[in-house]
Amino acid sequence: MIFIRGILDRIILVAGVVAAGCIPSFIAQYRQRVGGQLNQVLQDLAPFQAVANQFHHGSLQELINYHLASADQTFHDEGTALQAMVDSAEHLRQALAALNTDLFHQLIYLASKADPLIARATWDIFAPAFNLTPQSVVFAMVVGVIVWLVFLAVWMLIERVARILLAR
Repeated sequence: MIFIRGILDRIILVAGVVAAGCIPSFIAQYRQRVGGQLNQVLQDLAPFQAVANQFHHGSLQELINYHLASADQTFHDEGTALQAMVDSAEHLRQALAALNTDLFHQLIYLASKADPLIARATWDIFAPAFNLTPQSVVFAMVVGVIVWLVFLAVWMLIERVARILLAR
């Protein structure tokens, strides 16, 4: 039994370090996807910004309000769509700012405020990589050791319960 546990705990330790080491690359790929989406929204808004520059003193919000005030339903719906694009751009800017921090704060952001659609799209094409930055290596080792310690605690708990049950 000790031999099996010895092999398993080393496998768990190595797997935990490797898996945790891939988390920073997932975050980098997520951040890249957020940046790409922000660029696309800004590119889509550019023609409307040109119209706002020409007719509404450069104010995109004034152009949106003009659309929303229209009695023409199509024109009104266009204003709603424009507002959604502006809101999306602002949300993506905030996400990008939150992801341009240290690894710890990036993890907190992803755990609490990550966009599930972007996370799913990132996961679908995720290419695991092990970053060798000091921050990533320390993170991988710490998380790997935590996973390993949890495994050892669960193993010892199961072992104790088994001893108690076998003693009866």
